[in-house]
Amino acid sequence: MNIHHGAIGVLVAAILCSGLAFAEPHAEAGHAHAHFDARYGHNHSYVNHGVVVGALPHEAIAVGYGPNHYWFSGGIWYRANGGRFVVIAPPIGVVVSVLPPYYTTLMIGGIPYYYANDAYYVWKDADHGYEVVDPPPAADSAQIVSPATAAAGAPPTGPDSVFVYPKSGQSAEQQDKDRYECHRWSVEQTGFDPVRSGGGVPLEASPVKRADYFRALNACLEARGYTVR
Repeated sequence: MNIHHGAIGVLVAAILCSGLAFAEPHAEAGHAHAHFDARYGHNHSYVNHGVVVGALPHEAIAVGYGPNHYWFSGGIWYRANGGRFVVIAPPIGVVVSVLPPYYTTLMIGGIPYYYANDAYYVWKDADHGYEVVDPPPAADSAQIVSPATAAAGAPPTGPDSVFVYPKSGQSAEQQDKDRYECHRWSVEQTGFDPVRSGGGVPLEASPVKRADYFRALNACLEARGYTVR
C-alpha cells in the first residue's frame, strides 16, 4: 500500500501507503537514468537525481520555498536549470500539499512518516501540508503500517496490503494518475482521508468511514480497469 494533483501526487498521496501497492516491474535493465527504490518494501522506480529534462510532466505542481521555486510530480522533485529542469532531492523543510501517489507509511516514535524516493514527509498542521524532513534517527527500525491502521489510531501490527493489478497494460504514469484520482474521489465521497490523523473524522465514525473509503477506492480502481485484491 503503500499531495495536489501532480503526484497523488498529489497524495496522496494511494494510492496508498504500504496498504495499497500497484504490481509493477523494476526499472528496465540497463536504464542508466532511473533507480528502483526497494527500501521498506516501497518497490517503485524513479528518475535519478541530476537527470536534466527538457519539460516538466504536465501534472507537475509548483512549490515555493523561501525565494526558491520547485516542481513536484509523481514523487520526483525538479528545479529550473537554464531553460530546462533538473531532478533533485527535495530541500529539507519544503512543504507540499499532497503526498506522492505511491508512498510507504512508517510509524516511528508514535509519529507517522511517509516515505517515497529517498524522502521522508510528515504532516504539518500549521501549513496544512507535508513537510520534507531529515531521516528520523530510528528510520532503520521503522514499523511499516497500513493507512487503515494509522487512520484508526491503533498500534501498528504490520501491513494489511491491498494489491492492485493493471488489466489493460496501463503505464506506470497512468497507474499513478488513476491511483491519485481515485484516492481523491474516495476522500470527497466519504469524508475519510487515511493520511490524516483519525481519517479526519470523529473517532466514533472512523471504522464505518474507513470501510466506506476503501469500498469507494476499490470501486473506482476496478472501473478504471484494475483488479483489486
